[in-house]
Amino acid sequence: MKFEHDNMVGVHLAVSLVNLDSSGSWGPGTLERALQEHAIRRSRVTASAGEEIRAWSRRLRPVFEAASQEQRCKKINALLADGAGSVYLTTHDDLRPHLHFAPDAQDVQSRVKAVTAGALAIFTMEAEGERLGICTLDSCRTVFVDTSRNGRRAYCCARCANTDAVRRHRMKRR
Repeated sequence: MKFEHDNMVGVHLAVSLVNLDSSGSWGPGTLERALQEHAIRRSRVTASAGEEIRAWSRRLRPVFEAASQEQRCKKINALLADGAGSVYLTTHDDLRPHLHFAPDAQDVQSRVKAVTAGALAIFTMEAEGERLGICTLDSCRTVFVDTSRNGRRAYCCARCANTDAVRRHRMKRR
């Protein structure tokens, strides 16, 4: 399954926000960098907006932790209800037509909510309710989006996969 990069911006932003919060790296500078890296335009963040986005990121985590398609869909529907406004098709900045879930004039926290909720909904539909997850390594809480060819990713990175493989190997030798 091939995923379009344009449709993935909000999904990758959701991953970044969740992992930024759970890693203890949350701060005004790191948040603004994450928003800029994921094409959230005019992303100056006040302290209150930052706290609202942080609370939202904590609502995003259960989407990645969901044990079933049904649970994931319920979590995303709740996000859509609270975060997405009117959906409309747009073109700007020499981009091809794409969906927006909030007007550009809205505050940054409303746009973050809208783009993450909308993108997670579209991605989940395209991925048939799969391909969002949390690292299998017990000591890691990192969430990820699985864009691999076979859709069987279990770890956030090669380091965690190797750490777990070494642990399993050592347990077998005992």
